[in-house]
Amino acid sequence: MHKFWQNIYRANYISGYNPFLLKNMNKALERVVKAINEREKIIIYGSCDVDGICGSSLLLLVLKYLNADVEYYLPEEQSSNYYIDDYIVKNRLKILGTNLIITSGCCLKNKEQEDLCRELNIDIIVTDYKSNEFKSDFITINPNEKGCSYRYKNLSASGIAFKLTQALAIYYNMKCINKYIDLVLLGSCAAEVSITGENKVIFNEGLKHLRQTNNYGLKALMSLNNKTSYNEMEIRELIKILTPKLNVVGRMDNARIVVELLTTSDKDRAEQIAKYLTMELKNIVS
Repeated sequence: MHKFWQNIYRANYISGYNPFLLKNMNKALERVVKAINEREKIIIYGSCDVDGICGSSLLLLVLKYLNADVEYYLPEEQSSNYYIDDYIVKNRLKILGTNLIITSGCCLKNKEQEDLCRELNIDIIVTDYKSNEFKSDFITINPNEKGCSYRYKNLSASGIAFKLTQALAIYYNMKCINKYIDLVLLGSCAAEVSITGENKVIFNEGLKHLRQTNNYGLKALMSLNNKTSYNEMEIRELIKILTPKLNVVGRMDNARIVVELLTTSDKDRAEQIAKYLTMELKNIVS
């Protein structure tokens, strides 16, 4: 186990960054493994800011790699960005045969939503970092949750999603989990978390992996902008391209297409989306 952890972070960071130090991580891992093994329908339910999108994309990539039956949902309305929408659960997700929802940067709003999910036989794993007055009985992974002794409290949504994928990597003996850390870098920078503690490791390791990324979408953006590496200021420019825009009726444009960019295995499609998003930003600026 110790030897494997060297593939997650540098050896001198191993003990402090163990994902199982997060409250409820064991329960979350057990539930996700059950869903994977029994081919239950998993929905990644993310907020549609860049942090939530990167967390959703990360979870989607890892779960697909593990051959899970997984899809994702992002809200269209800005007002519902950080809470699960009970109408969506009833009228979209349940119809898909959803058995498990994993959130990225959003959570349940109240007891009524929790009861609804139980009535529909849908389990929830909440991964979030924001404080929430409602304390759900569903599995919650949040370093700021009462009773969580995890040392690093300022992780972003994508950072907490990464902790869950680290736990999955340990269980399934995945050697390649660090290749996704460039997504966590982008999500963390977009969330403007302080670059200290674990976030400093994510930032430094993320920059290294971004230079040699295997992500077709990020490769396409880097090629389009004639980049082989990024510094902190330049990452902000990359985040601007990935940020979904509000249209005239208050809907979040392009959130789903950004997920497609970050998860596609089609090089031509990645280049097409990268050009579209870059051009759109130039049109807004001009």
